[in-house]
Amino acid sequence: MSHFPILDELAIIAALSVVVTVLLARLKLPVVAGLLLAGALAGPHGFAFVRSGDSIEVLAEVGVVLLLFTIGLEFSFSRLTSIFKQVAIGGVLQVGLTIAATAAVAMAFGQPFGRSVFFGFVVSLSSTAIVLRALTERQELDAPHGRVIVGTLIFQDLCVVPMVLLVPLLANHAPMQEAAVDVALALSKAAIVVVATLGLSRFVVPRALAFVDASRSRDLFLLAILAICIGTAWLTSLAGLSLALGAFLGGMVVADTEYGHRAMGDMLPLRDALVSVFFVSLGMLFDIRIVLTEPLLVGGLLAAFLFAKGMLATLAAAAMRFPARVSWLVGIGLAQFGEFGFVLVRLGEDQGIVTGADVKPMLAAGVVSMFVTPLLVHIAPHVTAGERLLAPLERLLGVRSLVEVTPQEGPTNHVVIVGFGLAGRHAARALEACHLRYLAMELNADTVRKARGEQRPVYYGDATSEETLRHARLPEARALVILINDPAAVRRILDTALRVAPNVPVLVRSRYLNERSTLMEEGAYDVVADEVEGAVEMLVRLLRSLEVPRNVIDERIRALRNETGPAQRKQTLPRPEMRRQRALDELRVDSFLVREGMMAVGHSAAELRLRSLTGALIIAVKRGDTLMEKPDPTAPFASGDIIFFVGSSEAVRAAAACLESGCVPLPLQPLDSQPSS
Repeated sequence: MSHFPILDELAIIAALSVVVTVLLARLKLPVVAGLLLAGALAGPHGFAFVRSGDSIEVLAEVGVVLLLFTIGLEFSFSRLTSIFKQVAIGGVLQVGLTIAATAAVAMAFGQPFGRSVFFGFVVSLSSTAIVLRALTERQELDAPHGRVIVGTLIFQDLCVVPMVLLVPLLANHAPMQEAAVDVALALSKAAIVVVATLGLSRFVVPRALAFVDASRSRDLFLLAILAICIGTAWLTSLAGLSLALGAFLGGMVVADTEYGHRAMGDMLPLRDALVSVFFVSLGMLFDIRIVLTEPLLVGGLLAAFLFAKGMLATLAAAAMRFPARVSWLVGIGLAQFGEFGFVLVRLGEDQGIVTGADVKPMLAAGVVSMFVTPLLVHIAPHVTAGERLLAPLERLLGVRSLVEVTPQEGPTNHVVIVGFGLAGRHAARALEACHLRYLAMELNADTVRKARGEQRPVYYGDATSEETLRHARLPEARALVILINDPAAVRRILDTALRVAPNVPVLVRSRYLNERSTLMEEGAYDVVADEVEGAVEMLVRLLRSLEVPRNVIDERIRALRNETGPAQRKQTLPRPEMRRQRALDELRVDSFLVREGMMAVGHSAAELRLRSLTGALIIAVKRGDTLMEKPDPTAPFASGDIIFFVGSSEAVRAAAACLESGCVPLPLQPLDSQPSS
């Protein structure tokens, strides 16, 4: 049997990656960090377990293609159109400022223009995988800074495509005029490819996938998706464009069909496996000897990523007129090297823009920056020094605040709502219905603009600021309600509110139960944990669907409440629908219209002995527009009455006959055939 060294090395990589990643997970470091470290240990600069570097790189390149394909699946043409305004401004500012600053510094150190711009491209990109993982773990994707970071990362991912197009042109040492012509030709070629891809997405791909789906074969569908991914990448390479561009466009083609979600689900396991190899291959680029021989250079580049790049991202967020806290957290979240930076570095080496020696210090610093990012994201919300330093810039740029837009004579005896998402809007509507005054603060400018258009008292303001809470007249308020998805900000708001207005009760919504006791100890009047209320509601609906009796459900709720803490609100259960009660499948509800000449006219249910002779039970009688839910069994029926009764099919038919022409007793059933009670 032939022997394949790459299989041995893949086995070593997989085992080492699992061990290292599990160990780092105990330190709360992400999976990506473990893969990078495993690559550094297994690579040529570590223990040299891997010697088939070229084969590993091929697998890594396939992983990159699949990664860009799945990114395209997430950003269809229609979605890109809808989010363009949200991501364009912040992304252009962050990427543009970083490229310009990096290129200027590189040229000041004597680097040529093309190489300087290339370095700007590499430095401007951040780590989508690491940052999104950190935000997800902290439940901050929907926080104001989380939305800005995600939007900027989306823009960076989109910028990879034109950057890949431009890298070969940066290697051309022709005059600027000729270079401009080359750029224009390349972009025109790319535009033609995009138009052709749009045509495929509208006419060819949906029909082809429908034909494949008709086979009902999952394997065949996966092969078809792979064919689209690799095929579009191959076609764009024939046109002189990058594989990455083709893969991205292929993903967007599938995303605009009804099979986008299915394709994503089928591709994720394969993508994750090969992208893991990609991260390991990146770790192999880390050379500890570079850190030891050039510590000042590596340290300076690391500082450039963490501080200089972070400050530029902070300035971009501040220029969008976000408060100091949001800008500070955005800067921390984007201050690291990016996965696609490694892709550009490899492309730059292939094109002769840079050499391995040129980029090794940058790669070493970049890998370290990716390691420390999760720790910085965790620490940053608790550090206020950055916000204080940004306060003068906040005033200089004219950040919109509650102080500037609210009237001088603010409300009194009102409720202050922090966060105007779904929960905030429902709270506001309830207060309006009760004729109670409120004032809401929100950091999403679009939400504020929409609410102000509806003439609602919603303002752009950072509730962690003491000045903002005072201007909201918190000391004169009846209550403060905090409904935001930023745990660190919640605690700061609570602390600030208790200093500004210690007598005003603060009600807080938290994500998890373990946060409740801490918030109560810190002074919250009451805390509602989404985790608990969701569990209670799901428990109730589950037991109802299983037809568990009401008293047993009440017992289970009381047991859960004893573990999680009592609730102020009375628990209500969803009304059981008879059609969902399988134990009552033989019963049916029916109605009967009484007409002139029928036996029911002038006679009562008691006189007709309807219940005893037919088994049907009258549950309501409608006379005109009045529904009598508790009809008197001795009251005679009148023409035009609608009688509602319940019973088995046989009993319902007998009751209808009884009301029309008189009752006939039902035959007795054998004892063993009667349903048990």
